Amino acid sequence: MTARARGGPQRTTLAVVFAVLAAIGLVVVALSRSSARRSEPFAGRLLLESASETRGRTVFAASCHACHPGGMGGLGPALNDKPLPGWLMAFQVRHGLGAMPAFDEAHLPEADLDALLDYLLALRRHGPPRFDP
Repeated sequence: MTARARGGPQRTTLAVVFAVLAAIGLVVVALSRSSARRSEPFAGRLLLESASETRGRTVFAASCHACHPGGMGGLGPALNDKPLPGWLMAFQVRHGLGAMPAFDEAHLPEADLDALLDYLLALRRHGPPRFDP
């Protein structure tokens, strides 16, 4: 019997794809266990360094704030407090996971997605909220 008749290369490729998807799923689940609290600081406003970050704040307010108030977890966990690379955060926004809806390019143009990621990374860069006496 030939390898093709047994499903050889195709079956192996499919197994590898499933293994990679399972590994990504485990990473996403593990990262979702972190704190949901990451937003603009209590003491003073977040200083945005670029026009893109400012645009990202507007995009966030329009598209994300209802479920993730202030960048925190709300109806779902926050993205900005996880050590995910930008491309993976973009993938999650575009495709959704769990209860999070997918935001296709018709709803969230590529330039707005880039600005949103810049804003989320600015929140991450600023660090956790501080309590100043």
